[in-house]
Amino acid sequence: MTAASDRAADELRTRILGGEYLPGERLGEVELAEALGVSRTPIREALRKLSADGLVEITPNKGARIVEHPRADLDAIFGIRAHVEGLAARTAAQRASTEDIDRLEEIATELEKHSDAGRLAEVYRLNAEFHGRINGLSHSAVLTGTVSQLIHASVLFRTLHAFDEAARRRSCAHHHEIVAALRARDPDWAEAVMHAHLYSARASLLGPRRPAVEEAE
Repeated sequence: MTAASDRAADELRTRILGGEYLPGERLGEVELAEALGVSRTPIREALRKLSADGLVEITPNKGARIVEHPRADLDAIFGIRAHVEGLAARTAAQRASTEDIDRLEEIATELEKHSDAGRLAEVYRLNAEFHGRINGLSHSAVLTGTVSQLIHASVLFRTLHAFDEAARRRSCAHHHEIVAALRARDPDWAEAVMHAHLYSARASLLGPRRPAVEEAE
């Protein structure tokens, strides 16, 4: 990619994750080129990059549009992640070294500082590192592979944008409590907090869950 296409990709990523473009919205090359002040070639390359990142879907003869995840899919993603990452947290409580736990505590503390300052890009980066380290402690390629297939950058960033003040503080508190559970070497506690952490994030993004009776009607 050229410098111009890199800049275009960064700007489009910021606009997409900031909610300027809505899920399912079409992205016209001509309109984007005018909006960003570049030619269509960098835009085309930027869209291919964002497609590889899972933010944009490109369909032959139809062009590009923002990836749209149906509510049912998002609900399933968080549910599966809760179970799989809960198992990872359980395993981490049994296998993590003191150095592993110390680093997780540092990440949780740094993440909270960036969250308080509203620096979502840093929160996203540190959150990914926190969860990645815990998942890695499972030493299971199946587990880490399952999580990587479920996590979409667009979903994670929109979840962070959906957090209100209470949700943000709750999320940070969960990270610290997970660390405490690991230090206590308590797999049940670690798994339970990871479940709560991801179910709380799901509620922030999707809102209240509808009763099964309503869904069946």
